[in-house]
Amino acid sequence: MLKLYGAARSRASIVKWYLEELEIPYEFVNLDMQSGEHRQPEYLKINPIGKVPAIVDGDLKLWESGAILLYLADKYDKSATSAEKRAEYSQWVLFANASLGPGIFIEANREREMSRLMTPLEEIFAKQPFVLGNEFTVADAAVGSLLSYIPIMLKLDLSEYPHVLNYIKSISERPAFKNTIGAR
Repeated sequence: MLKLYGAARSRASIVKWYLEELEIPYEFVNLDMQSGEHRQPEYLKINPIGKVPAIVDGDLKLWESGAILLYLADKYDKSATSAEKRAEYSQWVLFANASLGPGIFIEANREREMSRLMTPLEEIFAKQPFVLGNEFTVADAAVGSLLSYIPIMLKLDLSEYPHVLNYIKSISERPAFKNTIGAR
């Protein structure tokens, strides 16, 4: 069975959400970061950087939330049927981790990046319910998780982005979201 290593208040919740959306059975191994479990030799064999999340799926040991999401999409998501579709998934997962997260959650970047990032998302969600159309995908796990953290962690006023707010509300009502990120 796939094992997901994580901790409270970590990006492991994003991976948990996607695993539950895909209905993949997994074992969650909660590491006690305060006591340094993530720095113990046994865990460092899984992730030599000593961060979470990480997964073990058979012989595969994989870390970095974006890499894990893309692997899960490639292996388990039946909609990832072509190189082009996988490239779209990669684009959005990388956007979430490399552009959206740092642009919104690093305060020094926020004023410069907020409109540049949120305006195109507003336009996308004005036309369709999910990042890539009418179906939930790994892109939604990546982008949606970060967007859902904005009102929780930053309390930013997103009123000028009503379609983004509607998207956040919509994904927050998904059962798998409620069981994972929403349960935090």
